Order: sequence, then structure tokens, then C-alpha cells
Amino acid sequence: MECKKTQRADLEGKRNTFFLVGLVVALGTMLLAFEWTTSPKKADSLGMIQSLEIEEEIIPITREPEVKPPPPPPPPKVIEVLNIVDDDIEIEDELVIEDTEADDETIIEVQPIVESMDEEEEAVDEIFVIVEESPEFPGGTKALYQYINSHVHYPVIAQENGIQGKVYVKFVVDENGKVNNAEVLRPVDASLDKEALRVINSLPRFKPGKQRGKPVKVYYNAQITFKLQ
Repeated sequence: MECKKTQRADLEGKRNTFFLVGLVVALGTMLLAFEWTTSPKKADSLGMIQSLEIEEEIIPITREPEVKPPPPPPPPKVIEVLNIVDDDIEIEDELVIEDTEADDETIIEVQPIVESMDEEEEAVDEIFVIVEESPEFPGGTKALYQYINSHVHYPVIAQENGIQGKVYVKFVVDENGKVNNAEVLRPVDASLDKEALRVINSLPRFKPGKQRGKPVKVYYNAQITFKLQ
């Protein structure tokens, strides 16, 4: 059977062309859909902002009630007792006022003041530290230390042990210039202290110290140096 359609009316030959055109239109539509943008509308107003007032809660201040101490008890009542005495009773204890005015004929007895001997003895026994005239060694202080250096014997035990130092001695020069109550103030060694006391107790008499023109007891200090050579 022969085909009666003309070549222009025959669509079978153009099927591929329509398919490609359809693909192109579909792809273009998809691209247009993806690229399509919309701008947001402007808002006329953002609404009304209302301010809310928050009421502050007031906390009441509570205080403890002050407890007052109980009032002190009232003082005891003093009952005065009055003894009523008759006017006829005589009072024995009467105040007698004597006349103390003195005239030229009045004799006043004055008792003599007797000085106690104990006070004089206490004054004599007092040991002075500072006096008007200090005790003096015969020849002066230089002669005193010359005497000490010439009479000191260095203890052998102290020499063997290499002990040396200064021994400070305190003693009393009495009213007669004698040396008494010697004692070591700064001890160094037992042997050195003993030798220092021996030399001090062997000192000859001083010229005694005086206070108000009278010889008195006075403290005196000296130092003895022990040095190995």
C-alpha cells in the first residue's frame, strides 16, 4: 500500500527535532525557575513597643523589740529613831575650851632633839659609788696597774689551755683605805678569776674616799689583763 502523505505532512522525520526542542525548553524553564528572585516587601511599622513598669517589692524592715532591764529595787527605807531627852538631864561630855593665848609671862617647854645613834651608824655603813673625793692608790692609777702587773702570776693551767682575757674586779675601799669585798664582775676562767682576786686582796692601803669631809666606804673597779705572748 502506498503512503498517501506528503513529505511536509510527515512528522516522523521531525521527531528528533521536536525532542531536542522540548529538552531545550524544559532546561530553560528550570534555569529560569532557579534564577527567579523576589524582593521582600518593606514593613510599614514594627509594631508598638510597650514599656512595662515592674513594681519593686518593698521588703518590710523588722527589728527585734528592745528588752529593757527590770527597774532596780527601791532603796530600803531608813527609819530614824529619835531619843527624846528631858532638859533636866545634865550631859557629862561637855567640850571644854581652854585659853591658848600666850603672853610675855607664858613659859613654853621645848624638848631637846636627840639624834639616834643608829642613824649615824647606818650613814657610816653606807657604801658610796660617787663621792666628792675618790679613793686614791699611792702614786695614782698608773702605780696601781704597775703593782698589779708585777704581782700577777699567769696560771700554768690557763697557759697550757691557751686561755686569756680581761677579768673585771669590783671591791670596796673602806674608811681606813683597806680593800674589802672583792668580787669578779666578768669571769673568764676559774684559774684566772682566782688569781685576779688574790692580787686585788693583796693591794696596799689606799687613800680613803671622802664625802662632806669624812672618810667613807667607796666602790672601786679594776681590770686585770691576761695575755699570752
